[in-house]
Amino acid sequence: MKNRYLEEYNRRNLRVCQLKQLDILEEIDRLCRRHSISYWLDGGTLLGAVRHGGFIPWDDDIDIAMRREDMERFAAEAAGELPPDLFLQTRATDPEVELPIVKVRDMNSFYIEAGDNFAAGYQKGLYVDVFPFEDYPTVSRGFVKRITKGISKSNSILHKAHHYSVRAAAELFWFGGKYAAYSALWAAACALKPKGTYIGNIPTNNGYGIMHRKDSVFPLTEVEFEGKRFLGPANPDAYLRDLYGDYMQVPPEEKRVFHSVFIMPELMA
Repeated sequence: MKNRYLEEYNRRNLRVCQLKQLDILEEIDRLCRRHSISYWLDGGTLLGAVRHGGFIPWDDDIDIAMRREDMERFAAEAAGELPPDLFLQTRATDPEVELPIVKVRDMNSFYIEAGDNFAAGYQKGLYVDVFPFEDYPTVSRGFVKRITKGISKSNSILHKAHHYSVRAAAELFWFGGKYAAYSALWAAACALKPKGTYIGNIPTNNGYGIMHRKDSVFPLTEVEFEGKRFLGPANPDAYLRDLYGDYMQVPPEEKRVFHSVFIMPELMA
């Protein structure tokens, strides 16, 4: 049962949260430009930039992407250069989370998603997601979709909270085997097929089975988002068509949902 008061609370606070996330993105942009680290707007953030000139009106997060090696450089530089109100969240800096990505979180806020654990001590502020990308082998899109979806789904199930039961044991056995099999197929494709034409999110994150031609990503260009200039892929149209198909079609109202369950833009004034 939905709580209309909670929904209205989140709706009233959405714009303030978006602007705080924009501040985080500006800080990331400054750091990346200072150290010549490549990044680009990704997912719904790029879609918002192209279709709405900024945030999708009901979106409550920001997504960017980096090549894996650039993300490692970014994490190294950000650890010492982010302002004190921002926190670089990784497996190393926040051991209670198992993140295959990097998040830059605002410490003076609170953001809860459906999978979050209130009792756990990991940081839960507003954030910008940084997704690591890597070169893909030259294989069919159908193969990529089947394998990366299998890896992503199996990994997700293996890492969710389990209670002792026969079903849990069966799940661990079954999906552990599937994860190993899909990972072996992916490793074989990476070893046997040439790379350099395609790029995509690392397989554990790629539940949609998407890959992009590298020439639709590089060389990076600039796109306008909320009246400011950020880095984006070379061909935003091709990139967004890979992700969404007819991306200019606005979804029906019932599908315009928040990622969050609860958002508080400021803990202390």
